Amino acid sequence: MLDTNLRLADPDAFYEALIDMHRDLGDDESQLVNAKLILLLANHIGDMNVLREAMSIARRDVAQEREGTNP
Repeated sequence: MLDTNLRLADPDAFYEALIDMHRDLGDDESQLVNAKLILLLANHIGDMNVLREAMSIARRDVAQEREGTNP
């Protein structure tokens, strides 16, 4: 089961590192870096059920925002 509770000891440091990862990259390069990061983390997780749950939640939230139904 996917754990969606905050587990980062320093969320701001993670966000800063994520932003730094994209520094000086074009849009296509940023998308490629994101894809590589997703695949690396998916391999690290290794549990297809957890990965499917995460994908479902991520897509659902985006669809709700697009439709204006996300509180």
